[in-house]
Amino acid sequence: MERKATVARKTAETDIEVFLNLDGSGQADLDTGLPFLEHMLDQVARHGMLDIAVKARGDLHIDAHHTVEDIGITLGQALARAAGDKRGIQRYGHAYVPLDEALSRVVLDLSGRPGLEYHVAFPRARVGDMDVDLFREFFQGLVNHAALTLHVDCLRGANSHHIAETLFKAFGRALRSALQRDGRSTDVPSTKGSL
Repeated sequence: MERKATVARKTAETDIEVFLNLDGSGQADLDTGLPFLEHMLDQVARHGMLDIAVKARGDLHIDAHHTVEDIGITLGQALARAAGDKRGIQRYGHAYVPLDEALSRVVLDLSGRPGLEYHVAFPRARVGDMDVDLFREFFQGLVNHAALTLHVDCLRGANSHHIAETLFKAFGRALRSALQRDGRSTDVPSTKGSL
């Protein structure tokens, strides 16, 4: 069964379309008007071995908040759809990723229950034109609509660019691990029988 999904979301503030292939080769096709966010999404694709396409138009003349949050929401919806009933997957994933002085850890559970623990302190408020507060908004939107439990921790770091990159790389790697097919079971990995 192909684990792919395309989801569109249109509001008065944004117009977004996301394609996601969970069994991809790490390719990203991104057009959001937010170059640093595109750089981060490219990290998720490459390290998660996902194919991701995002086309987004938003009210960037106000700020990037609505666009970033809605990309997270739409990507979360695509992830939930593409993962289906989650039969035969590992379910849990974790990754530690360093980049020079920065080190982050991401642990996740494709649990069917949204929950975010986000513990990241950035030394400055912006990376280029990107407000670093919006990374939390991205992950919150994704978690709520993918229905996954996500713990994001920056363990150390002095450079905001490095910190951000470790978060998104670790998220991609943890997601890759959780989505990996078990090979020994085609059951849903839960004693409840569903996730």
